[in-house]
Amino acid sequence: SEGHVPGSVHLDLFAFHWIDTTEKGIENFNNQAQNLLSFLGVTPEKKVIFYDSVSGMLAARGVWMLMYFSHENVSMLDGGMTKWKKENLPLETKPNGFKPSNFSGKINQNIISGFEYVRDNLDNLKILDVRSSGEYDGSVIRAAQSGHIPNSVNIDWNQNITKDGTFKNDDELSEMYDIPKDTEIVTYCQGAYRAANTFLVLKKLGFQNVRVYLGSWGEWGNKLELPVEK
Repeated sequence: SEGHVPGSVHLDLFAFHWIDTTEKGIENFNNQAQNLLSFLGVTPEKKVIFYDSVSGMLAARGVWMLMYFSHENVSMLDGGMTKWKKENLPLETKPNGFKPSNFSGKINQNIISGFEYVRDNLDNLKILDVRSSGEYDGSVIRAAQSGHIPNSVNIDWNQNITKDGTFKNDDELSEMYDIPKDTEIVTYCQGAYRAANTFLVLKKLGFQNVRVYLGSWGEWGNKLELPVEK
């Protein structure tokens, strides 16, 4: 009933939650993601723009996914639907069809992490926990274990965006992420949606070595053999 950007198609990325980052799990993710993108009609030549209500986590997750498959022409609508409506830009309510494709991309292993990579490099990575402070300190419990990955630093992803839903400017963001640009960084949250938002912010600021931990706390917090801090 609210309408959508003309020509856009609906994608419920929350339904594409993934908490198995074993080797087989990542392989299955790759296959399922390519099937999903094929169904939507994505091709390497076609520019893809993701949006949600603001410069949010769902759009960011979509952008990260296409970057993971080395798609070279993908972006995010800054401010999302909130800014679009505020500027009185056109809307439509009719659903749009799409022509399925046979999408396949070259996987970029450098922007994804599984639990083993994080576990084996706890002392060598800058790990950013982008969840709320309650999730980080363990007072909010969303898995079998509460707390956070050892050595991780908490910077809530909500701090990336302004009240009007757009990204903060680079000066403000650089103050928040005052980290040497050559640092290897892994971002995580509960399901790698908020983590994708911070990933995009860091790439925007020029960080080259950033990964999203795909399983995030939904996986880590439910593997009782993995270490946690509170």
